[in-house]
Amino acid sequence: MSAVNELVPVKTKKQTSARKFKQFFAQLDLQLLVIPSIIIILIFSYIPMYGVLMGFQNFKLGDFPGFSEWVGLKHFNMLAQDPYIINVIRNTLVISSLKLVICFPLPIIFAVILSEIKISGFVRVTNTISYLPHFISWVVASTLIFDMLSVDYGLVNTMLVNLKIIDAPISFFTEGKYFWAITVVTDVWKELGWNAIIYTAAVTAVDTEMYEAAAIDGVSRWQRIRYITSAAIKPTIIITLIFTVGGILNANFDQIMLLTKQMSNGLLRDYADVIDTYIYRVGLREGRHSFSAAAGLVKSVINFLLLVAANAVARKTGETSLF
Repeated sequence: MSAVNELVPVKTKKQTSARKFKQFFAQLDLQLLVIPSIIIILIFSYIPMYGVLMGFQNFKLGDFPGFSEWVGLKHFNMLAQDPYIINVIRNTLVISSLKLVICFPLPIIFAVILSEIKISGFVRVTNTISYLPHFISWVVASTLIFDMLSVDYGLVNTMLVNLKIIDAPISFFTEGKYFWAITVVTDVWKELGWNAIIYTAAVTAVDTEMYEAAAIDGVSRWQRIRYITSAAIKPTIIITLIFTVGGILNANFDQIMLLTKQMSNGLLRDYADVIDTYIYRVGLREGRHSFSAAAGLVKSVINFLLLVAANAVARKTGETSLF
């Protein structure tokens, strides 16, 4: 009997494996659709990780990756001793924090407001208008922003002067103190509608009978938003918040590079130079490839730790988490 009992689990495992393989081949056409995504991830995400070795070496152009002179933590020490790195970290954290506090909740509010509007035509038009800026590249968007904020003929300065809010036009791109506000406002303009899509989808998934039952019970609109809509999109909000916190050191490289004209505008550097632009300017433009690899590795490690910490907090509070 003992021998028979020992054989039963093995037979069950084999049957389970056979069933999984059978299901796999039955859905082979669907499984093949995943292959391009796997290849893209391997090429652009996993293979480049081999370049991390450059941060511990003296890499020179022409060297085969991984076979340069080993220098240990030399480039990391240089990064820590750079007196300008404090300013770079400050700019990165301030811009990313402002975007987290302002740009993160606005799409949620926008999606909830649209869900409460019952005029379908107005909602469709509003959605379309809010999506459009996302499909404009930052190259085009930056040109529009320069024109809008121009001292001579910019719409913003013209309106502010005509409304008597200011006495003379403001030169937004020659004074660094305005740059943080410009990055936040332009990011909201460009990505508000696109970021709201996921929350709009979560709201539409709510059973309408819940709203009808609440209305019958005399629940106010604000209470419906608080106890039904907010509860429905809460898991989505938590997941996106975890990803946002995990990427807090990413301050939108394209946006900043183009608004500062590839960092050639020295008047904005004290407020605009973030980790990504610092890596590009000091590491790549000056040919210090190993130094840029070391700086990029530090940034990636910090982002990873923040992601794990945010996920741990979400899991510990009993909310939705990634893992």
